Amino acid sequence: MKNVLFILCLVVTTMGFSQEWGSVNRNKVTMKEVAPIWPGCEGKSGSGIDACFKQKLAQHIGKNFKYPADAYKKNEQGRVVVEFFVNEQGLVDIKRVSGGSPLLQKEAKRNIMAMPKMAKPGMMAGKPRAIKYTVPITFKTGK
Repeated sequence: MKNVLFILCLVVTTMGFSQEWGSVNRNKVTMKEVAPIWPGCEGKSGSGIDACFKQKLAQHIGKNFKYPADAYKKNEQGRVVVEFFVNEQGLVDIKRVSGGSPLLQKEAKRNIMAMPKMAKPGMMAGKPRAIKYTVPITFKTGK
């Protein structure tokens, strides 16, 4: 009975560890990215980390959103897409901003750059890794 319990514990522990970093199937190794941990999401694990990150990002964008006054006066509207990485140090590194007018792009970039340093950077195979995000921000004047 002790041997069966020991083997069961060993199998369960091994399965839990393998799911954390990735999986092996024949000659193919699949690595799993783990999202960066936003300050305040430290108690989460697994898919909860990613969900918390997305929720905090949406809150951040909404809270820090400022429609550029000149763009509002000109009735400039559009969708701006910001591509960025949360790097190995947990800081934002913007790679590309596209769509909308230059004023709207500048505001979208400012908003994303105002993100806090992550409590923990993204990980892959247990090592810090830059994780890519693409965020669309829609500007509408309501006029």
